[in-house]
Amino acid sequence: MSQAPTALAIRPREAAKMLGVSERTLFTWTRDGIIPAAKIGRTVLYSVDHLRAWIDKQAGASAAERAG
Repeated sequence: MSQAPTALAIRPREAAKMLGVSERTLFTWTRDGIIPAAKIGRTVLYSVDHLRAWIDKQAGASAAERAG
């Protein structure tokens, strides 16, 4: 049996849940260019890979701030 394909991109509600923030915060971050998103027609999608990379970058920045 084959595994179900993994989503390449997710909708705002799922992305907000993944990041642990409200949809409003996610939209603000998107509007301000903090979080990368793709708009296809009227649908906004968030790349799972880009979100993971963004989280890793934020974690690295936080660790660097704590170190000194």
